[in-house]
Amino acid sequence: MLTTFYHPRYAAPIGEHIMPIRKFGLVADALRGAPDIRLAEPQAVGLQDIARVHTTEYIDAIRTGEPRALAESQKFPWSPELFPSVCLTSGGCLAAARQALKDGVSAALVSGFHHACADHGEGFCTFNGLAITADALLAAGEASRVAVLDMDLHYGNGTAQLAATRPHMMQVSIYGNDYHANVPHRDVTVRHHEDGDNHHSFALPAGCDRSTMLSIMEDALPRIAAWKPNVLLYQAGADPYFEDPYSPLALNHDDLLARDEAVFRFAKASGIPVAWVLAGGYTTDISKVVRVHLNTFEAWRRVYGK
Repeated sequence: MLTTFYHPRYAAPIGEHIMPIRKFGLVADALRGAPDIRLAEPQAVGLQDIARVHTTEYIDAIRTGEPRALAESQKFPWSPELFPSVCLTSGGCLAAARQALKDGVSAALVSGFHHACADHGEGFCTFNGLAITADALLAAGEASRVAVLDMDLHYGNGTAQLAATRPHMMQVSIYGNDYHANVPHRDVTVRHHEDGDNHHSFALPAGCDRSTMLSIMEDALPRIAAWKPNVLLYQAGADPYFEDPYSPLALNHDDLLARDEAVFRFAKASGIPVAWVLAGGYTTDISKVVRVHLNTFEAWRRVYGK
């Protein structure tokens, strides 16, 4: 039985927006009634959890809407419902990590919000739930090392910046779009990252197919195993899909299913508990985004259901 964390108040009212925030509810609806899935509601994280990662000025802006430019730095229209929403999404990520430490694997129907930095948001990301989770587990004595495998289309710049000052956290980002100064860059040859001891980047070239992706993953994943984390947070992005408006990659649904299977096989073989979240996906036909996310559950069944 896979415990999967979902709350209907994950979705703040953002109006018509390229970010399909209703996808989380659609995935939850598709999972209801599955005999091997247990949907559970998480608790929201508290101010003390957020304040370990984000500045007081930024937290207050998200709570109050002022200054408005900071409150909307993640490119969402601000509303009073935004703050409770992102407290719940971070709570979902944290709950999934704690469940994975017990069961070996868990999921949360949230985004990790990997572009969010300490003092502002970026790229539809408000509070960085991945870093909030890592810090909360450390503070509670539940984990001393938390790894992030980011396979969203976009480079996880916020998480990398936060990991750089956190010896208990590391990130491996395997990406097909660079992300810098709140702007995505389709050509990964244009910008190069200054990797550090605990944040590493691996670019997928334009036109990347399954074999190229899996080969790059074979080079990248041993970095995580060598670091010996207590738990792995996996950002299972839907936006590498070839029809996504941001994607220059040649990856279809079956290819992304193979990606997820490879991640789960790695985690299982390495004995690392894994909690996954649903990262970006902007294809106009939202059913295709939902299918990517449901295929991650199918990959879990294939690897852990045996």
